[in-house]
Amino acid sequence: MFGKFSRRAFAKLAGSAALGMAATRAKSEEGGPKALPDRHAPASFPDGFLWGTATSAYQIEGAVAEDGRGRSIWDTFAHTPGRIADHSTADRANDHYHLYKEDVGLVKELGVKAYRFSIAWPRVFPEGSGAPNPKGLDFYDRLIDELLRNGIEPYATLYHWDLPQSLQDRVGGWQSSETSKAFGDYAGYVAERLTDRVKNIFTVNEPGRFVNFGYGWNIDAPGLKLPLRELNQVHHYVALGHGLAVQAIRARGRAGTRVGPAENIAACVPAIDTPKNIRAAEIATRELNAGFLGVILEGKYTEGFLAYSGKDAPTFTAEELKIISSPIDFVGLNIYAPQFYVVASDHAPGFSVLPFPASFPHMNSEWLRVGPETIYWVPRLAAKIWNIDTIYISENGTSSTDVPAADGKVSDLDRIMYLRNYLTQLQRATSEGVPVRGYFLWSLMDNFEWIFGFEKRFGLYHVDFDTEIRTPKLSVSFYRDVVARNAIGV
Repeated sequence: MFGKFSRRAFAKLAGSAALGMAATRAKSEEGGPKALPDRHAPASFPDGFLWGTATSAYQIEGAVAEDGRGRSIWDTFAHTPGRIADHSTADRANDHYHLYKEDVGLVKELGVKAYRFSIAWPRVFPEGSGAPNPKGLDFYDRLIDELLRNGIEPYATLYHWDLPQSLQDRVGGWQSSETSKAFGDYAGYVAERLTDRVKNIFTVNEPGRFVNFGYGWNIDAPGLKLPLRELNQVHHYVALGHGLAVQAIRARGRAGTRVGPAENIAACVPAIDTPKNIRAAEIATRELNAGFLGVILEGKYTEGFLAYSGKDAPTFTAEELKIISSPIDFVGLNIYAPQFYVVASDHAPGFSVLPFPASFPHMNSEWLRVGPETIYWVPRLAAKIWNIDTIYISENGTSSTDVPAADGKVSDLDRIMYLRNYLTQLQRATSEGVPVRGYFLWSLMDNFEWIFGFEKRFGLYHVDFDTEIRTPKLSVSFYRDVVARNAIGV
């Protein structure tokens, strides 16, 4: 049918339809047929829902050689030819180390009440362990005080991938329990210094990414390709580091300090919402996250995980499992895209993973498939499986081309589309009682996007990396409106 019409004819018909609607409204106002009432109400989030935004140290700070900071594995990696798509490094990045007051102003402009940032381990312990750098936490003291002056609650992350290079050189980084112990010491030192003002601490960010990509697939720093048995052992030592950090924070931090991990959970979604498929998604979520979230929350590796791993399973002790499962206060889930659509199966393990068709929609980053229902199902399933009572969406967002127009404005309509749909599904979850207590949008501003360098832009604020000028994108207005009304829709 539509093939018979030119674009001009279609536009003419659309215009006529609009005129007709206007005439109908006028007739209604004159006493004719009444228009149906608009029953659509805003999709509100719970009272006290925490809105925030997030960044990480290596991606924005720059100043990699200032005030005693040591070298990190990402400094080394980014300076290795061929590793970063645009041949850039984060030596300067956003120069947040010097422009932090301006950036706190951007957070305030959004109207959010929380800001998630990470602390650079090499700033605090340049060698990874041993004597701390006297100036190591000074920058974070200044940042935290500036946040609090502006009514913004600091949420600190202890490890967002920037491992001190010295630990990698000496003991193989996360291949050794020595790094787990060093991480615990670092966590205790930070807790003692900062928990008079920082009440919420994330331990490690995305082991599912930095372990697999960095130690297994030779994609991220430190650029290794370990056999599966050694890779599983790395996962175990990261989980052990998390547990030791929790214990150190409890021992040396102020009473009432809250702590938990932030993981890019293997996101499993039922392909069709039937009871059998939902049950299959529960099984898949538990088994495919057994190597980190599962062992933390259950105090054991699942039988399925150990059977599947066989001779490649990690070695561990009962004492290590006890440390790993130290009680936590919340779980952070980084949710961007569906990783697995599953259906029920009559064969073990009870689910089948479906292949993605080539036509499946994605954002500017090809890996970032668009599946808004993911942010509904993943926290719902996780809360049920592990009886979690406090979940934060510790990251969610999207890259976009974000090319400024002639007037300098960035109309990132695709990001707004993405956020609108994901937040609508998140509101669906909270309205059903799923215990999501807050949301941190990734990211506050464009930054060094790891192996993509500065080619991928995830920020609400556009950054000119030559001038370091920050400019609000259209999505700033969108997110500010959501935060102000604590709701999606009108």
